[in-house]
Amino acid sequence: MPVVVPSKARPEREREREREGAMSNPRTEQYGGDGAPAPSCEESETSPLLIGQTPSQSDLNIHGVVKQRPDPIAAGRITTAERVWLFVGIFLVGYAYGLDSQVRGTYQPYATSSLNLHSSHSTINVLRSVVAVASQPTAAKIADIYGRFETVVAAILLYVLGTALEATATSVELFCAGAILYQIGWTCIVLLLEVLVADFSSMRSRVFFSYVPAIPFVFNTWISGTVTSAVLRVTSWRWGIGMWAIILPVCSIPLLTSLYSFGQQSRKSESHPAEPKRAAVDLFHQLDAVGLAILVAAFSFTLAPLTLAGGTASHWKSPAIIFPLVFGLLCIPAFIFWERRHAQVPLIPFRLLKDRGVWSALAVRSLLNFAWSTQGNYLYTVLVVAFDFPIETATRILSFFSFFGVFSGVMVGVVVYRTRRLKGIIITGACIFTASFGLLVLYPGGATSASQSGLIAAQIIMGLAGGLFAYPTQASIQASADHEHVAVVTSLYLSVFNVGSALGNCLSGALWTQLLYPSLEQNLAFQPNGTLAQAVYNSPFATIEHYPVGGKIRDAIIDSYKDVQRLLCIAGLCICVPMVGFAFALRNPRLSEEREIQYWYLGISRPCSGFAARPVPDQGAADPDDLRDGYYVTNVTKPKLHPTGSRIMPQMMGSSRALSEKAML
Repeated sequence: MPVVVPSKARPEREREREREGAMSNPRTEQYGGDGAPAPSCEESETSPLLIGQTPSQSDLNIHGVVKQRPDPIAAGRITTAERVWLFVGIFLVGYAYGLDSQVRGTYQPYATSSLNLHSSHSTINVLRSVVAVASQPTAAKIADIYGRFETVVAAILLYVLGTALEATATSVELFCAGAILYQIGWTCIVLLLEVLVADFSSMRSRVFFSYVPAIPFVFNTWISGTVTSAVLRVTSWRWGIGMWAIILPVCSIPLLTSLYSFGQQSRKSESHPAEPKRAAVDLFHQLDAVGLAILVAAFSFTLAPLTLAGGTASHWKSPAIIFPLVFGLLCIPAFIFWERRHAQVPLIPFRLLKDRGVWSALAVRSLLNFAWSTQGNYLYTVLVVAFDFPIETATRILSFFSFFGVFSGVMVGVVVYRTRRLKGIIITGACIFTASFGLLVLYPGGATSASQSGLIAAQIIMGLAGGLFAYPTQASIQASADHEHVAVVTSLYLSVFNVGSALGNCLSGALWTQLLYPSLEQNLAFQPNGTLAQAVYNSPFATIEHYPVGGKIRDAIIDSYKDVQRLLCIAGLCICVPMVGFAFALRNPRLSEEREIQYWYLGISRPCSGFAARPVPDQGAADPDDLRDGYYVTNVTKPKLHPTGSRIMPQMMGSSRALSEKAML
């Protein structure tokens, strides 16, 4: 553990030797920690974000109070049993929210159908995605200031409250409100689990450990269908959703005990804990509340009206559609202006976005979700109505993307651990993912065995491809940032994940509401029931029970759903093309073994495992005596010496308070 030593106590001869070494050694030379030359830049592509890393202003609040980041040094001190118990807790929470998300994806169409407004399914999903976008950076910053334990508890409370409200809703509006609260809690939990994995794993093993909360999808895929069919057979969707208000808090007990224990250890080591009142004021500025509100308004008022304008009657000329749409569009330049000119702590880290390792990874992830959500938003309804799958089978197929993604992703994690490279795997996954949409276009619907087999094959291929580049892309963007920015880029990555979902839900909802009802009216014009098209559109599950497969009416319904789903898949295929291009733009760093430890000496930085050493910008070979408050950092063990005799100073980026306050270079 680094300790702080007064510089006055250092022998004069040692300081002189370091001064002479600094003058005789050009700062452009690259050395390894043992005196050997460091790997060249050609051997390992390194992000500029890893060059010249100093504790950034984001690591301090605006009043100079250090944020309560998890201490990587403490992370290295925990015992094996504590680490195992932590990952057991992560696994259990991942199992609970994973199974819940899979079965809730089945229950929600039944809920909107029973409330006689099935088309509002896309609107609810758009709003859920929008609040998820806002929840990501908010949760990350709250966790940095108040701690992981407190943030997880708050997220679980929102999760439970939203679930209870959904289960008891008597209108679409109440159900939507519950879905928003649930989504905030769910999103925060997912983000915090990913950040915890990043805190307690090396870059080399991070892809593998990132799948710990996702591994339950392997089991849940086959369990989810049985659960949904059993619940809907003996009760309603209300109990199917409501039971998770009990299950998730119980499953979170091991994780909460671990985080509480780590929090207690961290508090004991803090010499200057932040005052609650000051922390609250700082939180307001750190969250960029104004920018966050403008961002949510921009997405909500722009995307939601697009899913509501169609339906059984056109509403494009309605003021209820026009005014929100115009207001949402005006919020976009307003958000950019605020972030550029007035935000004290910008919501969007523009400096990070300048690095292609960051913006290309963000583009890949957002387009992945954009494409998937476009074809997957109404997939369950299409499976039941157009493919005539039973509830159990349809629920399982809906989970194929997660199941096969985890299966291939775990294998990829092992491969990455050996090869330490990501880019080739990501490009391969993006190309296969694009090819799977070709099958979806060929088999958009039909109750024949050929159509059903084609759809299943396409979903399997899509899932396997997703596992090749979803989590590896996350590891890639984390490798492009230093430790102090891991939580920020992770939250940004998961935010664009939800931006892609919002765009996909919006596009699919707009096409669905604009095209399905006219198609049903046209295809069902031969029969005398003038209200049948409206009944199928608003409550498809209850209506199709009266029209079995093989009849003319059911065939006409299938044709309408099939035509719309084909257009959704074609749109998804078009979205995949730029995604592949962005995959080629990614960096290809050699992943390190250590947890973000860096050595600083004579203005030259070198990560402890494999990254190319490069000069620190605007930072010459300064005398170590120039360190703030006359302190320098050394190690408990004898520090290594540069060939010129200069001392190497280990620094754990974004970690202990002593390093942040006393050893800012």
